[in-house]
Amino acid sequence: MDIVYILIFLCMASLSMIIFERRVYRIIIYTCIFSLLISLVYLALGSPDVAMAEAAIGAYAIIFFIVAAEKYYGKDARKATIGPTSKKNGAIGKIILAFIFVGGIAALFINFYPQIDANLYLRNQYLLRAGDDVGGQNVIGAILMGYRLYDTLFEALLLVIAVMAVGHLSWFSKDYIKSGKTSDVKRDRVAFYSIRIISPLILIFGIYLIMNGHISAGGGFQGGVAVACFFICRYMIHNIYDMPVNKVLKMEELIFVALAAVAIITVFIDTNSVVYQNFPEHLTTFQNIHLILANSLVGMKVACGFFVLFYRYITIERM
Repeated sequence: MDIVYILIFLCMASLSMIIFERRVYRIIIYTCIFSLLISLVYLALGSPDVAMAEAAIGAYAIIFFIVAAEKYYGKDARKATIGPTSKKNGAIGKIILAFIFVGGIAALFINFYPQIDANLYLRNQYLLRAGDDVGGQNVIGAILMGYRLYDTLFEALLLVIAVMAVGHLSWFSKDYIKSGKTSDVKRDRVAFYSIRIISPLILIFGIYLIMNGHISAGGGFQGGVAVACFFICRYMIHNIYDMPVNKVLKMEELIFVALAAVAIITVFIDTNSVVYQNFPEHLTTFQNIHLILANSLVGMKVACGFFVLFYRYITIERM
């Protein structure tokens, strides 16, 4: 566990840098570092799926923040600052409070860190039964798409509601725009060509995560975020504004309905038992198809949701 303590200390250090930094671009970079460190903490604690989810969200958020800063500040984005610019108006007091806050979090972590062995009964049961009950080799995927399928469905519903709220509360009623400001990333040849090279790899990796979530770390959520990142790169490279938000939102709603149908059929009909009783030799194949289908629906829904959030805020709101 020594590596975890070191990573937590580095997380606290990066958190302090975020709090005390005033330049917007540096805050974004420090946030990226913090997200990476937290992903390593999850990985060190034996949760590769959670680590990958944090890394995916961190990558999406960093790209979102960079484009948002570019849109908001324009040419002065790299020099833009936030927060107090002088020691007036209680700036010193705010810095002291920030130190107390960070130190308090570190003290609470050290004080309440478990010192006794955890009860591993439930974990062992999942490891023992997940393959037979749900299928696949990824136990986390089996939990999310099997044992906790309704929890996953509820979380998907929350994302649908959040995306719908963004559309209804938007300042603009436009669904899409034909032209707008070109991304300033084109001015930096290294960044521009790097994104052009990386973007297809992001799409391929996202599809891989979705299609192999039942046998390896990853799944629909992580893969969906990666696919959404690809469409953000598409916007940054080609300056494309031609995808109507309302149609993407409608697609997300239809995908959610399909996911709900899969959940209802799987749970209420107990398809595993039906297949096992009639076609026992095909049970594993059926379970794999079910997991791939569920991960694919989750991935497409997450990709639609995150794309709508980005497109609405970045492209339409600040055209």
